[in-house]
Amino acid sequence: MAITRDVRPVHRLRRLRTAGLLAGFAISGGWAHAQPPNSQPNPYRTEEGWAKMPEGRTWGATSAVEIAPDGRSIWVGERCGANTCAGSSLPALLRFDEAGRLTASFGAGMFVFPHGIHVDRGGNVWLTDARGKDSKGQQVFKFSPDGKVLLTLGKAGVSGEGPDVFNQPSDVAVSPNGDIFVADGHDENNSNARIVKFSKDGKFIKAWGKHGKGSGEFEVPHGLAFDSRGRLFVADRGNNRIQIFDQDGRYLEEWKQFSRPSGIYIDGKDILYVADSESNSKTNPGWKRGIRVGSAKDGKVTAFIPDPEPDPEKVITSAAEGVAADAQGNVYGAEVGSRALKKYVKK
Repeated sequence: MAITRDVRPVHRLRRLRTAGLLAGFAISGGWAHAQPPNSQPNPYRTEEGWAKMPEGRTWGATSAVEIAPDGRSIWVGERCGANTCAGSSLPALLRFDEAGRLTASFGAGMFVFPHGIHVDRGGNVWLTDARGKDSKGQQVFKFSPDGKVLLTLGKAGVSGEGPDVFNQPSDVAVSPNGDIFVADGHDENNSNARIVKFSKDGKFIKAWGKHGKGSGEFEVPHGLAFDSRGRLFVADRGNNRIQIFDQDGRYLEEWKQFSRPSGIYIDGKDILYVADSESNSKTNPGWKRGIRVGSAKDGKVTAFIPDPEPDPEKVITSAAEGVAADAQGNVYGAEVGSRALKKYVKK
């Protein structure tokens, strides 16, 4: 005689457990975080050769692109036709209009390794210098839109961990109240790994972070951006994640669904743009390089512009490291490996 038992209570319990897990997953934002890597559509086409250099000047490496307050003009920090400005007399800061015409340039002879850029609400342009040589570099500069130096942070050519020095500052961002935040660190072994906060007049307030993989720790804090709520997004590249903090340095959460972030940009509608220029089977298995577009509100990724590099296993960095988007939604990628400024337009 076969013995049977009523399994309905067990199935019902499993369904309840599953429903509970899924509900908790959804409430915590897990739906956005659970998207398959590289699965989003690409609604953009590429405009090559869009920004035109003056006659006789060619593009060098660039990881720095930002949008002016008019929503149309594009600022770029460019490495003087090479991958360094050391010994060059070329201006490192360039402004292009929406047609790609160069309309302003300055910063000649001031930089070693232009790296991270920010344009504040007043239109002032900030640029970090992430290396030091010949008594230059390891600083953050604030310029007026016409090129006047308004503020300098750090000591020229001096690296360190103190409140008035940097060691490879990768990026800078200014909060709505004027406080200044610097992502200090570009090397997993030989630089700092911290966020440094200053008042609007450049006085040190605090610093947080160290090398590591834990919450509030960093391995190459490569980019910074603020959302509309005033949260600070940090592109923690070496840890393949974005970390989110309040402006006092309190850790809020981390997102991994934007892959290995080199550049990060958030527009006025809280659309989040993240450039991954380094993923491969060693640095970030299962993820492809490219620009991911999504929401800074819930973390959902909605679009993916693939990096065209055919063999990422052999190339450390390829397409966009820096990223920004204008008021029309056009996306700009600042490229180190390819030495170019790409423009991506909705199809």
